Amino acid sequence: MPEGYRLQGPGLNMTGELSGYDAVAEARSVRHVLDIHWSRICSRLQTEVGEVEYRTWLKQISIGPVDGDEITLNLPTRFLRDWVRTQYGDRLSALWNAELPAIRRVELQVGRPDPVAEPAGDEAGAAEAAPAAAPVEERVAEARGELSRHDMAAPLDPRFTFDTFVVGKPNEFAYACARRVAERPSSPGFNPLFLYGGVGLGKTHLMHAIGSELTRGGQVSVAYMSAEKFMYRFIAAIRSQSTMEFKEQLRSVDVLMIDDLQFLIGKDNTQEEFFHTFNALVDAGRQIVVSADKSPSDLSGLEDRLRTRLGCGMVADIHATTFELRISILESKAAASGVAVPAKVLEFLAHKITSNVRELEGALNRLIAHANLFGRPVTLEATQDVLHDILKAHDRRVTIEEIQRKVAEHWNIRLTDMSSARRARAVARPRQVAMYLAKQLTSRSLPEIGRKFGNRDHTTVMHAVARVTELMERDSAFAEDVELLRRMLES
Repeated sequence: MPEGYRLQGPGLNMTGELSGYDAVAEARSVRHVLDIHWSRICSRLQTEVGEVEYRTWLKQISIGPVDGDEITLNLPTRFLRDWVRTQYGDRLSALWNAELPAIRRVELQVGRPDPVAEPAGDEAGAAEAAPAAAPVEERVAEARGELSRHDMAAPLDPRFTFDTFVVGKPNEFAYACARRVAERPSSPGFNPLFLYGGVGLGKTHLMHAIGSELTRGGQVSVAYMSAEKFMYRFIAAIRSQSTMEFKEQLRSVDVLMIDDLQFLIGKDNTQEEFFHTFNALVDAGRQIVVSADKSPSDLSGLEDRLRTRLGCGMVADIHATTFELRISILESKAAASGVAVPAKVLEFLAHKITSNVRELEGALNRLIAHANLFGRPVTLEATQDVLHDILKAHDRRVTIEEIQRKVAEHWNIRLTDMSSARRARAVARPRQVAMYLAKQLTSRSLPEIGRKFGNRDHTTVMHAVARVTELMERDSAFAEDVELLRRMLES
């Protein structure tokens, strides 16, 4: 790329200004340069990952728009986007940066290719044979309008609907509020709707579900974007001297949805613009839906007037998932995939990955992809092998207390039974399993283990270990139960 070249958004020339027909020509020139670099990157990827893997995962990537130091790459489905982001995201960023030092970030999204491209085939011939074009000002305005309409808002993922959202106690209130907004936007007390919760708990899913429901009839216009994209679009509008168009476009929609609002913390000018957009839409009776990782009152760094306005509608939080909800989510995703995933594997994942539904679904997606690609059944052993990096992140030192709690939950007995004098088989057998696992998974001595189980003698622990080992050899179902518990607990 020539010295002094500065990448800008679609439709901008190299000085950051949109002026005359050169803006469109230079935007196409930038696209041509990017295509050349992308071709080289693809060649390197093919060499690195092999032809089969390249065709399976990477061939369908297309170049999207450029914003400052960020380039967007499009993939046709959310599954492909998530897989490529997890497996190749860092490598794509490194390759782009090596090709073009001006590109420092790569954003992967579900979407179509960048519309700034040269006409091809019959379209090119028609363009050459067309009558005299409209005045330069009209052509530039049309090109800028087409680009901004395509890139102003992110596409809604058709798989994120209310039907595919698994409802449980931690998220039922947020789900009900989202449903209400989708059925009756701008209802008193529900504008704005503010959804908050930790990473990967379903905020984005609910926002897409609201948007999909509202746009189903084609009568409601919805603009969905992340707070980061809102900032980038605002900056691009300033550079291109088109802030009025930016304001008019956002303020003409029926529903505005901004995801991850916490990104605006510390960005005063963008907060100011969002505040005025917020007021204009609410005053006009339009619906606003916002998500963040914390409640409005806890978002320190946002202007007080903005926090106050955000908290004046309906604020709904999404709590951390329960084991039951995680199982329901996994069962739903596994059923939709068409791949047989044993219940023991689902329980193992639900126990191991507890804080992030997105990571939980990603782990299941990887298992399913592995099964489809290699034609192998999903087993506990395969799960541990395929997901070793994810599971390693959740590793921890196992304690005897934790073993007792997990075993008691598994066999539905009281935790106090682990140290009680009861000898009923329904209690004694789980207690023996807990002793066996304590011996296998901790460095505690037999006397130490015995003391944790009601001051029992070390010979009792020895007998428990021997008895469980014998039963595992004779009873495959029992062995599978113990193996499941071990895999959930081991470090």
